[in-house]
Amino acid sequence: MRKDKPSRTAYKVALNIVTLAAKPGMDRLLPPGTVQATEKLLVASGAVDARTVRWSRSQRMVSVYQAFDWMMPGQFEAFAYRKAFCERQVRDGIGAGAAQILVLGAGYDTLGWRLAPEFPGVNFFEIDRPATACLKANGIAAMGQRDNLCLIAEDLGKRKLADVLKANELWDESARTVILAEGLVMYLPPEAVRDLFCQCAAVSGAGSRAAFSYIPAGADGRPDVGRWTGLMLWLQKAVGEPWMWSIRPEELDRFLEKSGWTNAPALAGTTLKHGVEFYAVATK
Repeated sequence: MRKDKPSRTAYKVALNIVTLAAKPGMDRLLPPGTVQATEKLLVASGAVDARTVRWSRSQRMVSVYQAFDWMMPGQFEAFAYRKAFCERQVRDGIGAGAAQILVLGAGYDTLGWRLAPEFPGVNFFEIDRPATACLKANGIAAMGQRDNLCLIAEDLGKRKLADVLKANELWDESARTVILAEGLVMYLPPEAVRDLFCQCAAVSGAGSRAAFSYIPAGADGRPDVGRWTGLMLWLQKAVGEPWMWSIRPEELDRFLEKSGWTNAPALAGTTLKHGVEFYAVATK
C-alpha cells in the first residue's frame, strides 16, 4: 500500500457508496444518512469535487459498475451489505453495553461521525494512515467535529495498535468495545493480521466484539475471488494495494482462538457472503 498518498481503495469504496444511491432498492439497505454524509465528507475533505460526486450519483455510473461486475460478481452491491453489517454490529454492541467503538482503517467511512451524536455516552475512535486520516480530518472539521469522535492518524505498520491506544487518555482497556475491520485484513501480511487480532484482544474488555470482512482462500492459499482471481490479484498489486491475507471459512475458529477471540457465527449477519467477501464476528 502506498503510505505517502491517500488510499485509493478508500476513495473507490466511498464513491461506490455514492453510486449505489442511484441504484433502485439500495436506499433501503444502506444505513440512513450514509450516502449524504459520504458525499459531504468527500467534498469537504478535498478528496473530490462536487462535480465528481454528482457524476458518481448517476445512472451512467451505475451502468459502468454493473458492466465491470463480471470480474467480481455481486461486489458492486456488496458494499451496501457490508456497511449495513458493520452498523448493525455497532448498534447491537452498544445495546449490549459497549462503551467505545474502534474503526480500523477507517478511510472515508462516516459511521462514527453519524452515530456519535446519537450515542453521546459512547466514545468513537478511528485509526488510519496519516495520508488518508489527515485528509479526512479536514473534512470532519468542516462538517462539524463531534466531541466523542477521536480521529487518530497512525501507521499501524510502524507503531503497534496497543501503543497508539495507550497514549490516548480517553481509551479504556477494560471497557466493552466494538472493533470494526471493514475491508482491511486482506491488505495486511499474514503475520500482521494475527498480531492485529492479538492486540485488539489485549486492549479491549470482556464482552467485546470484533466485526470484520475477509476474502476466502483458495486451494493454493491465495485470496480466491472466482474465475478472474489472477487478474484481480495483478490489478491490486499494480495499483500498490495488493491482497495478501485470506483464510478458509472452516479455519476461522482456530485462527481466532489463537488470537484471543472466539468465533461467533450465531450473531446476526455473520457467516454471510456478499460479492467476494465473507462477514464474521469474534467475541471475548
